[in-house]
Amino acid sequence: MSDTVPATPRWNLDRPFLTGRFHQEVKSSSSSQMQMTHPSKPLYQFDLTSPGNEKDIASFAVSVQEPFLIEDLLYALVGIEGRYISIKRIRGKEGYVVFQIDTSMDLALQELTSRIFPLCEGYVLVNHFVESRSHFKNGFVNHALAAAIRAFLLDYQAMVAQLEHQFRLGKLSSQGLWFFCQRMMSSMNALAVLVEKAITDNVSGSATLNLLVSQVKAMAGDNAVRSLLERMTECASAAYFKILERWVYEGVIDDPYGEFFISENKSLQKESLTEDYDAKYWEHRYKLKDGVPSFLRSVSYTILTTGKYLNVMRECGHHVQVPLSENSKLTSFGPNHEYLERIKAAYDFASGELLTLIKNKYDLIGKLRSLKRYLLVDQGDFLVHFMDIAREELSKSPKEVSAEKLESLLDLALRMTAAASDPCHEELTCCVEKVSLQKTLATLKDLPGPVSGANDAIDDPELAEPLNITGLETFSLSYKVQWPLSLVISRKALTKYQMIFRLLFHCKHVSRQLCTAWQLHQGFRACKILGTPISRSSILCRSMLKFINSLLHYLTFEVLEPNWHMMHDRLLTAKSIDEVIEFHDLFLHKCLKECLLLMPQLLKKVEKLKALCLRYATSIQVLIPSMNMLPERDTKLATTARIKQSQLKEQQLKLALENTVISDSIMKFENEFNVELQSLVPILSRNNSQSEPYLTHLAQCILGIRSDQ
Repeated sequence: MSDTVPATPRWNLDRPFLTGRFHQEVKSSSSSQMQMTHPSKPLYQFDLTSPGNEKDIASFAVSVQEPFLIEDLLYALVGIEGRYISIKRIRGKEGYVVFQIDTSMDLALQELTSRIFPLCEGYVLVNHFVESRSHFKNGFVNHALAAAIRAFLLDYQAMVAQLEHQFRLGKLSSQGLWFFCQRMMSSMNALAVLVEKAITDNVSGSATLNLLVSQVKAMAGDNAVRSLLERMTECASAAYFKILERWVYEGVIDDPYGEFFISENKSLQKESLTEDYDAKYWEHRYKLKDGVPSFLRSVSYTILTTGKYLNVMRECGHHVQVPLSENSKLTSFGPNHEYLERIKAAYDFASGELLTLIKNKYDLIGKLRSLKRYLLVDQGDFLVHFMDIAREELSKSPKEVSAEKLESLLDLALRMTAAASDPCHEELTCCVEKVSLQKTLATLKDLPGPVSGANDAIDDPELAEPLNITGLETFSLSYKVQWPLSLVISRKALTKYQMIFRLLFHCKHVSRQLCTAWQLHQGFRACKILGTPISRSSILCRSMLKFINSLLHYLTFEVLEPNWHMMHDRLLTAKSIDEVIEFHDLFLHKCLKECLLLMPQLLKKVEKLKALCLRYATSIQVLIPSMNMLPERDTKLATTARIKQSQLKEQQLKLALENTVISDSIMKFENEFNVELQSLVPILSRNNSQSEPYLTHLAQCILGIRSDQ
């Protein structure tokens, strides 16, 4: 509830003569007090309070008792005590009273009176509800319901006035009074039951409407009472529909009393989408509260999203309002359910407008394509150039890497390649994480699938951070995303892109190192290397290259490309921004899963194989130094150089045969590589092709490597 809700003035509570309650607060114990309570003359010709008429009521004939009883009943019908009818309040229950009649009166008249008392007691209770629920704090719905009941009470009081007129003319008997009251009995009783439940449960807003709807259903057998309660429901819901109308047509919550079933959390800002991985802006800035009106329950989510879409457009400075006409106004709840069609039309309009805005003005598809080009390494020329010029910086430990220097090198690489023609390349930035990919994945709490058990893997000794981790393992690209695209490309989504990039980037680094090692082996092609450690190393290097390139091929062409095209086709047919977010999140989830990032055990094996390949490539560059010489321009000098180079290579081979360190090292790498591959195959086999079909190709690649060896 808003803090600006005005308080009910004290004078409205302290002055009882503004209501009918003062009639109940004065007790008559003497004839003089009775005259004060009823200053007007009695309605009938007899006056038992005057001198000479002090006999007990029982001493008079029934024909004389009856007019005095009718007079008191007319007072009781509007909640006022009479001479022989008194009011007793129920302690602890505001508005609850019991009417009592003088027990010395004729029994037949007492019986007749007891039938009318429920109507009198119901009036007092209903009138108390009207007065108490008219205060500001009770909200628009209770105000509207109280006003509707007040209109009913005016009709009721008009009936009492007509009965009084008939009594003055001497034409009203006790039986006649009972006959005319019966018409109001069922209606007043239904309202008394309604307000009793409302007071007991202290309902307001949606709860009041739900109570009204349930009471309407409960009175299905009484058409008159059902019509009355339906009219009350329509009047009360009209106030609620004004709040609803502003929300679905303008995206504004005009709810000073906290009655609406949608709440706004103003502490959540849209900027958190680009800063916080766990940002809940889209889910929790506006959300459903408990107690949705039953007649809106089926469209509650539609109502919520309609206003959210309008709010996004307003945040963008794009002022839009659902076109209004007399036929589109949301007036009140009714049996024809026209309001449901109008809500659906408002949703379709808001959804279409926002989707058009994001797709056209903010070029969502273009931004996603740019993310694919850079973070999913769809355009690799800039990355190759960057890896060349940033190799020295990335070889340092993450703490020593200069992010500013990497930024400048990245900018240089982008400007010197085809990426320079892409206007989105300026949104690209870089960052260096402090821990390895596996550790990062283990700390992300909300990733679904098998990795959810990865939190336990943080303490796994096999996942201990390597001592010599470098920027090559922790480097990642980032992307600047502005509102409203941050709804789709949030910090969480961008983090998932970065996980995939880090895997691809490191795989490319391993592949480049193995290519360097392979080039060293190619320098010995002219020599007889069969049966030498160089030959064995050459075969191992080729197997490692095939493994890492097969992995890269699988990640790029078996996972990323098909899933991207599937998402792209879905986005073209999406009908709302929620569908866009859903399709994009599904794409990222599938990519993470099929890139093995949601399978800690399998990823751990792949990381071990990559680390082994790197160690091998580094060792080969030390054990087998390059014998390549710069080409000579002079033909004779070049020929002489080639002869000398050939002789040196022969000497290198001879030394390699005699050097057991080279032979043992290569043998060790070969054994380790084969063991790791062999341990990887059973893991892939356990994930059969039906449950994890995307692993079939990867398994075939690995089996192909083993048979090749």
